[in-house]
Amino acid sequence: MGGPAGASVSKRSERAALVVLVTLATAVVLVPALASRDPLRIDDVVARRLIAPFARDLHGEFHLLGTDRFGRDLLVRMMLAGRLSLLVGFLGSVVAGLLGTVLGAFAGWRGGFVDRAVTSAADVLLALPRLVLLLVGVALWQPGFSTILVVLALTGWMGIARLVRADVIAVRHRPFVPAATALGASSTRVLFRHVIPNAIGPALVATTLGVGNAILLESGLSFLGLGIQPPAPSWGNMIAGGRDLLVVAPWVSLAPGIALVVTVLATTILGDAWRDRLAGER
Repeated sequence: MGGPAGASVSKRSERAALVVLVTLATAVVLVPALASRDPLRIDDVVARRLIAPFARDLHGEFHLLGTDRFGRDLLVRMMLAGRLSLLVGFLGSVVAGLLGTVLGAFAGWRGGFVDRAVTSAADVLLALPRLVLLLVGVALWQPGFSTILVVLALTGWMGIARLVRADVIAVRHRPFVPAATALGASSTRVLFRHVIPNAIGPALVATTLGVGNAILLESGLSFLGLGIQPPAPSWGNMIAGGRDLLVVAPWVSLAPGIALVVTVLATTILGDAWRDRLAGER
């Protein structure tokens, strides 16, 4: 979309996405902390099992999003799962972004063997589907939070490295780089103090866009039983746990599924808005 109207719509979408993410981040912290019962505890299943949304159980306790087959409140579990999903998505993308930025910066700055080694490794890994790399990684190590985080970082740095490398090659020929060198600054200082700050914009946008992708990948692995393991809740394993109840209790899968879609959509809109802003500044 072009023109003032398109820009206005884009800004509204960006603000809406930001509000959604801030609200979600607040909810995942406060809702489990303020819950009256432990979201992992299973007791009195008969009185609380598969309560519909906006209904009360036999003890008179209100459940906004209903309960699952074990009588656990879905809203509390969904927010507890959101902690892990947001944390995995954010940390996985940030670590991958840092790794890709450092490798891409050194490749573009040093050139020669370093450049060939980094770009060759990136090309080989980019030629393989990321999901396949993730499946191999979680198959080699015990599934869990740490494994997912490490594998996401190791399989997500390549695109960012290529972006940073290209920008570093362009920036290193600007007049301020030889000027800083002439003033006695070391090569490493020039790289980290002057070159990378001027070449990191696209990497920041790619990292933001990677958050939603990382959340989606983690949820997919958890759905397959290769990610976060029960009883710890994840949106992926919550969806998997309710797939056989879609006819009698669809809310068990729909609630975490909607949360997953909304979160990924919000992070993607925010990343796209920042990318458009960066392109406009350039």
